[in-house]
Amino acid sequence: MSFFKELWENEWLITALIGWFAAQLLKIPITLLVDKRFELARFWGSGGMPSSHSSFTVALAVGIGITEGFNSVAFALAFVLAFIVMYDAAGVRRCAGEHAKTLNRVTEHLKLTENGEPYRRLKTLLGHTPVEVFGGAVLGTIIALIRHL
Repeated sequence: MSFFKELWENEWLITALIGWFAAQLLKIPITLLVDKRFELARFWGSGGMPSSHSSFTVALAVGIGITEGFNSVAFALAFVLAFIVMYDAAGVRRCAGEHAKTLNRVTEHLKLTENGEPYRRLKTLLGHTPVEVFGGAVLGTIIALIRHL
């Protein structure tokens, strides 16, 4: 039972989780404002503004930096993790989403099927634009500042 108590009392983990939750929650009103559609499923989905991956990892890194010092090993590890995650979100995962869009168009144009059924459309909202990644990083920083200053 102390394992769960320790998790609940881990201020850095809670900061990171708040960063993730806030980003996912913000995707709903942002989608409503930008795309003029209410889509509750945006809370569970990947991609979009702001990047919850960025908010999650940056909230952790900044929280550690504030409490443990920006010259600590823990901050260095969290910073590197955040950088890798943000680079991946704006690079590799975004490219995978673009590839999925192209493959969806090709299968529709060629009317490709599998066992007589049309191919299932691939998920295209996987990664983030640099602005979405930056927005998540700013959100994560604000949350860490609020929680740890």
